[in-house]
Amino acid sequence: MDRSDIVDTQYSWQRLFVALVIGLVANAGMWAVVVIMPAVEAEFALTRAEASMPYTLSMLGYGLGNFVIGRWVDRVGIATALMGASFGIAISLFAATLASDIGVLAAVHFILGLFAAVGFAPLMSDISHWFVKWRGTAMALVASANYLSGAVWPTALAGVLAQDGWRAAYLTLAVITVVVVFPLAMLLRRRVPEVAVGVMLEATLMQRNGGLSPVRLQIYLGCAGIACCVAMSMPQVHIVSYCVGLGYGPVAGAEMLSLMLFGGVLSRIAFGLLSDRLGGVRTLLFGSALQCLGLAFFLPYDGLVSLYMVSLIFGLSQGGIVPSYALIVREYMPAKEAGAQVGFVLMMTIWGMALGGWMSGWIYDVSGSYEMAFLNGIAWNLINIGLVLALFFHKPAQRPPIVVG
Repeated sequence: MDRSDIVDTQYSWQRLFVALVIGLVANAGMWAVVVIMPAVEAEFALTRAEASMPYTLSMLGYGLGNFVIGRWVDRVGIATALMGASFGIAISLFAATLASDIGVLAAVHFILGLFAAVGFAPLMSDISHWFVKWRGTAMALVASANYLSGAVWPTALAGVLAQDGWRAAYLTLAVITVVVVFPLAMLLRRRVPEVAVGVMLEATLMQRNGGLSPVRLQIYLGCAGIACCVAMSMPQVHIVSYCVGLGYGPVAGAEMLSLMLFGGVLSRIAFGLLSDRLGGVRTLLFGSALQCLGLAFFLPYDGLVSLYMVSLIFGLSQGGIVPSYALIVREYMPAKEAGAQVGFVLMMTIWGMALGGWMSGWIYDVSGSYEMAFLNGIAWNLINIGLVLALFFHKPAQRPPIVVG
């Protein structure tokens, strides 16, 4: 079979568009929990760290789901996983509306995150099989659906949230998920033929990885992912609560979150195009340095207008980081296990978000302000830069050729 008939074709781009729409809806619950945090804090009389627990548990489930569902996709294909997960998301959203205390709500969000993960790493690993020349761009576009979801749904549901409360907003998302994701999943039933999947030998992998085995490289990338996403989580998780504390209200915070994530969408597209030229490691290093700079801007600027600007700058600076990890995995590891491998590394980045979301709330409770939380994020970001620099100098100087699959 001619591989040119499979990858980088019109069908590949059509499949990418369907994946974008699915990701836009499947990831909605992940961001809704950020917007409802102030309402949940007030309803259950919680501390800021306690109010962060549904998000933290959601991210723990989301991270685990990227790995577990990713392995499932390697066996049964993305369509089956999407159809099952769409009902899991809807049931979890409905169950959340019945929660009477923060413990139950947090536990339900773990399940919600587990199923919502189908819209991230599993979709990215699937689309990676259908592109070679534009693989970095395609994976970044699918990853951008996560941020696009965060940019769209907080604003779209603002009216329901203000008028009918967070439970009504969750019920709305439950219905939309089943109506949209299930039928679109049927369009992704076609799978890459086995003949088109390139399998690399262990010796080749060792040479490409500059002496690092696939397992060691995965662990290394996982540690770097935790560090960068602890830093990334501070603005993304706490921007709404931060604005409430400054007296600007939750609506302004939701708008800043949407602006931040919209900037992240643009950033992921731009970094995806860049990664097709530079490769994953160089792109990751560049993005991590920009994120650290964007995070630092939150320290001197806390006025309403300046926070809007800084939120956009932060989104534009860091959007390309997470897709770079997935691209590195696909550049240096076997294609036949892409779902599990990409899922593991992205699981670690998401667990970094969970740790950082809780840690920032705890620092706020102890110090009474978010200044120390921002400084904590910057410190973790510097650790990430150090790890990526070590990987950059460890790997071969030339970019490895891309293998189809």
